[in-house]
This record gives sequence, structure tokens and C-alpha cells, in this order.
Amino acid sequence: MVVLFYLGTHMPSWFSKTEVPLFVSRRRLSERKTFPRALGPWALDSGGFTELSMFGEWQTTPKVYVKDVARFSDEIGGMNWAAPMDWMCEPFMLEKTGLTVKDHQQRTVENLIELRSISDQPFIPVLQGWEYGDYLSHIDMYDTAGVDLLNEPIVGVGSVCRRQGTREAQAIITTVRALGINPHGFGVKVSGLRRYGLGLESADSMSWSYGARFDTPMAGHTHKNCANCLEYALAWREQIVRSTR
Repeated sequence: MVVLFYLGTHMPSWFSKTEVPLFVSRRRLSERKTFPRALGPWALDSGGFTELSMFGEWQTTPKVYVKDVARFSDEIGGMNWAAPMDWMCEPFMLEKTGLTVKDHQQRTVENLIELRSISDQPFIPVLQGWEYGDYLSHIDMYDTAGVDLLNEPIVGVGSVCRRQGTREAQAIITTVRALGINPHGFGVKVSGLRRYGLGLESADSMSWSYGARFDTPMAGHTHKNCANCLEYALAWREQIVRSTR
């Protein structure tokens, strides 16, 4: 099995420069007036981690989000799916919002249902939680709300990227897969792929950019570092893809 690996990027211009799958945040697109057409497939991150970290709540409304997603889909083309306006469950995020894991899970389910009720854009469900049992509870919560995750082509698994090299993260991903759900791993690095890569349907990461800040530029490159460099990012992605084969 080969994992579909999306190259995370903060550079919208790359849509017209490469055919590899890209993963781009709404926050990098929403203020732009024009977009290049995509040469390959891509997926949209909601930018929820940043928004909740900054404000402790979603200030973007579902109607605004849907309008943005429709514009991106029409003008860029090639969008495989869009994340919902989900609520992450890391402990520091709960402190920021003042809510519980269950509250965040319920709001994530409710948002997916609302987005789908007002738009036919390809919004995917996202499982949220912190402890292993939280994810199983969230699956039940979706089922109670009438969302059968077994019939979804992709289901995101959130709040694991900061502990992806752990056995708990491995147990969460492998259990979700064993239940017949096709999981997408957000922000997966090599350590995560080594532990549970075979359980993923797809994954994304842009950790290449952070690493490039402290690495010497590629041979022949004149910039200070390759943190915004497509050639560097593609070479990094190729190494990741090889590790999943």
C-alpha cells in the first residue's frame, strides 16, 4: 500500500509549478484576489489550529468558510477535499477555549453537518480527542449524528501530530484503520510514518520548511536558506515517499 503524501506549503504559487499533491491552509489563501490554476491535486487545511490558538474560538463563520472553499475550488481547481472547522484537543488548546474534549468533539461533528447542509464541497470528517478512548467515543458521536465514517473516502485524525512518534498515536491510527475507516494523518513526520504509515490512507507535512531554516542551501542556490524553496521541498518529499514504500 502506498500512502498519498501531500506536501504542505505556505506558497500558493506552487499550484502552477508542480503536479505533486499539495496541502495548503485557508489562511494562506483567503486574502488573495487571484490564484494560479493547480497542475495537480491538493487538499485544504482549515487553519483551525492557528485560529483557536489566537482567539480561543472560531471567529470565521461557517458561511464565510464555505464561500472561501467554493472560491478556491472553482478558481484553483483540483481540490480533493477540505477539512472542516474542527476543534483540536491538545491540553493547551482546552485551556485556551475553556472547554472539554467532549465539547470540542461535539462542535467538530456539528460543524461538519452544518457545512454539508449549506454546501456540496468535499468536506471531510475529522476525529478529535486526546486519549485513546476519546477517538472511539468520537466515532460513536459521528454515528449517533448520522455520519457513517465507514462510507467516507477520507477521515482526518487530529491532535496526534505533536506525539506522532509515540505508541499511543500508533494505537489510535491502527485502531481507526482496523475499524474500516480510511485515515488521513495531519502533520505526519518520518517518526510517525515508521510507526503507523501502513495504516494511513494519506498524510501531509510541511516540516521540511522548518528544517530548511537550519540547513545549508542546496548546491547552486543563492538564498540564505531553502525554507521557501520548491526544489528543496520536492527532494524532501521524495525521501518521505520512498520511506512509505
